[in-house]
Amino acid sequence: MDDQPEAASPEPLDGRAELSEFLRTRRAKLRPGDVGLPEFGRHRRVPGLRREELAQLAGVSVAYYTRLEQGNGRNVSAEVLDAIARALRLTDAESAHLTHLAKPRHRKQRRPARAQRVRKGLLYLLDSMDGVPAYVTGARSDILAWNPMAAAVFGDWGALPPAERNWARLVFLSPACRDLFVNWDAKASDMVSYLRLYAGCHPEDPELSALVGELSVKSDEFRRLWATHNVKEKGHGVKLLRHPLVGELTLSYETLNLPDDGEQHLVTYHAEPGSESAQSLRLLASWGADAGRVDEAGRGRAGER
Repeated sequence: MDDQPEAASPEPLDGRAELSEFLRTRRAKLRPGDVGLPEFGRHRRVPGLRREELAQLAGVSVAYYTRLEQGNGRNVSAEVLDAIARALRLTDAESAHLTHLAKPRHRKQRRPARAQRVRKGLLYLLDSMDGVPAYVTGARSDILAWNPMAAAVFGDWGALPPAERNWARLVFLSPACRDLFVNWDAKASDMVSYLRLYAGCHPEDPELSALVGELSVKSDEFRRLWATHNVKEKGHGVKLLRHPLVGELTLSYETLNLPDDGEQHLVTYHAEPGSESAQSLRLLASWGADAGRVDEAGRGRAGER
């Protein structure tokens, strides 16, 4: 790990404020008609549902729900949280996030962050995946390890200092990364949603607080998206890329949760067999280091943060 000047520990995220804003933003997304309630009057003073309307749907008193939305989640039962989640039409990820915010796990005194390590077996697996761009991410979407094909597609992460190998930082602060994703807005929204979900489980993480603070100062887009309080789990889908060497690539991706570390994920990309994108991937593979410029030393450093 590179030697860096020691900075003051950033303050953890305010759990009460996070709970309050999450509930408020979810309530603002719903209108009475969305949940089978009548809409009285054409002019409503608040966007979305009123507190009393949501309390009615969840079967709790207005005073009780108001206290919860003000950030007081102490002694709230799992049954009440489930009722509120159903009333708000929350996704599974949003419901889990609500539970983490309302009933945070009791943690011992903060310990120094441990280095994120990737098992040797996974490093060997990455190297064996010829023609398949693949990488491992960790906490806060840090990029921990990758194979040459991932570098050929996404850029030479080995040339970056370890602290800059982070998807959120790249998406919002790297012009090359912004050019790479054809639908950059969707990628940016996803990244913030992943960070929000992580923040609900780890509000005390000083590196997360530092990352959020840095991006909020340097990127208006990040600050706007962070304020939406959207959350999302990493999954699967299709990305359309605009590669500087081979042009457009349409790649499907899969995210695999690693069983021995819930914060690490193996992400793989593939193209439809016989497609132009598949041919382009083969071309990138044939160029090898000329396309990605990731050497053995750089990949070794990526195994530890």
